[in-house]
Amino acid sequence: MTVPGEEFPYISRTPPSGAAGLSPSLPIDLILGRNSVSDFGLLDSGAAVNVLPYDVGLRLGAVWEEQTIPVQLTGNLAASEARVLMVSAAVGKFPPVRLAFAWTQSNSVPVILGQVNLFLEFDVCFFRSRSLFEVKPRSTGSV
Repeated sequence: MTVPGEEFPYISRTPPSGAAGLSPSLPIDLILGRNSVSDFGLLDSGAAVNVLPYDVGLRLGAVWEEQTIPVQLTGNLAASEARVLMVSAAVGKFPPVRLAFAWTQSNSVPVILGQVNLFLEFDVCFFRSRSLFEVKPRSTGSV
């Protein structure tokens, strides 16, 4: 049985700049132990990994010194140290999934949802001309 997707609108970035300022930002609840943070994650199909800003990790109760697996980021974040942080994430009406984040010491980026592993857990279809996108859990059946 195929699970129906859930649609989300593109939202305005800050500062707003009309239609060009809209972005596919997914409401997401991040969970680590007993702590949770509700935020928006920028869906970035060109990003290799999920990225978590430092302050969001702290709000989840993560301790930097306890994360021991380094991650090398590229682009604007190449100079920022990052470490792997595993969290549970709830998206829309779907059951939580485990997501791996490159938790960076930078706060200059939003939560970024990339190929590893948001796009491995969910199918995402962008309808930019309609300013919305659809998300649904990956199919587990055989092809």
